[in-house]
Amino acid sequence: MFKNLSIYRIGADWQPPLAEAEEALAREVFVPCAPTQQQSFGWVPPRGKAHGVLVEDVGGHWLLKLQVEQRVLPGSVVNERAEELAEQIEQQTGRKPGRKAMKELKEQAVHELLPRAFTKSSAQRVWIAHEQRLLMIDAASASRAEAVVTLLVKALPGLSLHLVQTAEAPATCMAAWLMDGQPPEHFFVDRDCELKTADELKSVVRYARHSLDIEEVRQHLVAGKRPTRLALSWQDRVAFTLTDTLQLKKISFLDGVFEDRPAPSERASADEAFDADAAIATGELSQLIPALIEGLGGEHDFFAAGAALAAADATPPAGAAFAEASAVETSEAPW
Repeated sequence: MFKNLSIYRIGADWQPPLAEAEEALAREVFVPCAPTQQQSFGWVPPRGKAHGVLVEDVGGHWLLKLQVEQRVLPGSVVNERAEELAEQIEQQTGRKPGRKAMKELKEQAVHELLPRAFTKSSAQRVWIAHEQRLLMIDAASASRAEAVVTLLVKALPGLSLHLVQTAEAPATCMAAWLMDGQPPEHFFVDRDCELKTADELKSVVRYARHSLDIEEVRQHLVAGKRPTRLALSWQDRVAFTLTDTLQLKKISFLDGVFEDRPAPSERASADEAFDADAAIATGELSQLIPALIEGLGGEHDFFAAGAALAAADATPPAGAAFAEASAVETSEAPW
């Protein structure tokens, strides 16, 4: 169900009822690309059923799904059509179009070609663990996760988020685990790793399906390389790759985790299968993530730090009430 997770902390004041969140997302539902529209994104039912709810509640865990559609229009095709238009103008006027004119011709080419372009779709899942005040986004890159955050903050009034950051840098902890072979309790170092220098060369060494408890790895660390990715497993139940930015990638559930789930022939419905998969995945990961954060020295509480700083700097009149303000500044969605 989840492959890559970016982890965000939810502000303590955001606790809307399910119906309110459903109503808010309903104002931003997905609509397919119009003929001349390059991309479209919006919320769709997580179960994949038409006209289903946009916020699924499975055991207190909310599941959302953002659908993204893009028209695929290669730059080479646009340039080729723009050149054709430029040749037509040259034949008619005897002069080649200048730089500004060529820019306008490329825009014209895009407008002409978009209705004939193929579309491709992708989706980002969102998991909200209310009890832990955590929000996870299943996105392949940090920039895509940040784009989803921007849309969530826009869609859900009062929602404030920040990336979870730990007291100790993941790269520092991963280096220590590789040096002494002692990861946190219940975690195990697996056989994949990426080490990179911090200088301008960005030299990289990668190990794949290779023992990491070797002197060669330790020598790379002594020489100044730092882990940017390290494959780990937790309690022999979940395998994943930890990055130096605290993303969990290549998440997979190991043998035995889903064995209590009904066999396909015994499932009464697709809805029961969805509920079972969601309950197992969120149940396992909602234990793994706090344990990992603790293994990285605990979490730096930005909300508490920000509130303390605001209280120290503010000079309000007696009895004045202040609302916590927070925002997420990200670039436009890089779909």
